[in-house]
Amino acid sequence: MPPSLNISALTQRTGVPSDTIRKWEQRYGVLHPERTAGGQRRYSQLDVARVEWLKARIHEGYRIGEAAALLGAGETVAGTADELKDGIVGATAASDLEELRRLVDQSLALASLADSLLDVLAPALVEVGERWASGDVTVAQEHLASGTVRAALHRLLSDQRPGVRGTAVLACAPGERHEIGLLMLAVLLRSDGWQVAYLGADTPFADAIELAYALDAAALCFSAASGESARALDHELGRKPPSDSLGILVGGQGTARTDVRDAVTQLRALAA
Repeated sequence: MPPSLNISALTQRTGVPSDTIRKWEQRYGVLHPERTAGGQRRYSQLDVARVEWLKARIHEGYRIGEAAALLGAGETVAGTADELKDGIVGATAASDLEELRRLVDQSLALASLADSLLDVLAPALVEVGERWASGDVTVAQEHLASGTVRAALHRLLSDQRPGVRGTAVLACAPGERHEIGLLMLAVLLRSDGWQVAYLGADTPFADAIELAYALDAAALCFSAASGESARALDHELGRKPPSDSLGILVGGQGTARTDVRDAVTQLRALAA
């Protein structure tokens, strides 16, 4: 095990002044040094990682209190997308709700939003689903992970900043209940300046069209996770095509369009 460090060595390693380190430790409880027989603090490699993590978040614009709350009291510090993903999967398998929430919040705070969603949260949920299929996690644990991510996305979607690109209506195809991919698109569109009317799972085609017209929406996005749902939407669109003023995008695992980054780019061009 690497030797412990005194506060001078910790300062040298991290570039954070000793007075600042003491303040973080005392006020926010983010470090947990051991004490020698003489009462001197000795810091571990985990403490080094935690100080470096806090320093990075402050450099990104977080207040120390916000950063400390995000960091929490976990025994690991996730610094990369893969580490965050693995942490989320591990917390799910351990039924550790507090750690799961902390890591999901960290994921949404530490990188670009698109990277957070598509490089951390989406792959984590895919792996959790694979572990459920192999019997390594239960249905309840899988629901815990998806429910935690869904709740975090809804919080982001509640941002009340005015839209500058227009209104987009988002709905799952009739009978379709898998909505997290659509929620991710909604959050990305909201951050890109759209007003988003999110209708969620199992939305009748005619109802979604009617609402889009009532809101004078520029775009209507349907998510189809199965080929059957996608074909049904194509049939409806062929039977009752929308007016030229409403752009319609159909995506999801049941279609050839699965990249939400591309969807945001297409819709941005539509609003230009």
